[in-house]
Amino acid sequence: MRHIGRDAGRGVSHRLGFLNRRGGGAAQEARSDDEMALEAVAEHFPHGADVGVRGIAHTKAQAFEQAALALTEIVTEVGSIVPEETVEIECAAPSDGLLLADWLNRVIYEMAVRHMLFGRFTVTIENGHLRARAWGEKIDRARHAPAVEPKGATFTALKVERRSDGAWVAQCVIDV
Repeated sequence: MRHIGRDAGRGVSHRLGFLNRRGGGAAQEARSDDEMALEAVAEHFPHGADVGVRGIAHTKAQAFEQAALALTEIVTEVGSIVPEETVEIECAAPSDGLLLADWLNRVIYEMAVRHMLFGRFTVTIENGHLRARAWGEKIDRARHAPAVEPKGATFTALKVERRSDGAWVAQCVIDV
């Protein structure tokens, strides 16, 4: 599996770190001794001709953010995207799985109609309603060298769940 970097301006890491109390720093979150350190991850998983995207993080909202980063990474390297413009995105669904598919399809829609790529996301989820901001820029074909154009999120391998270690996983297959 390929892990994807998050910070567009930095483009350094392929694993996305959440600092635990051992790591310190401004983004530090209190963890009980029973909780294991967890790094948020945006990754692809194998699936025939299409591409599986997966986000893993401390919260469901962060896992949705990571899944969107994995979606972007299908097209280009996230680190190549400059966060010049912000786009507001909202959607709602009766279940977490349907919400993930709707969210990723909204990101794909915004990419297509605005001719943009997004390299940073913030998501909040409350009672089946998702509100998000996506930061990105217009596609520069020479610099971004888009690999494929995602067509849509599918229900194949669709899963949003909390693992036994407390981490959230949000995944599905993207039709390319």
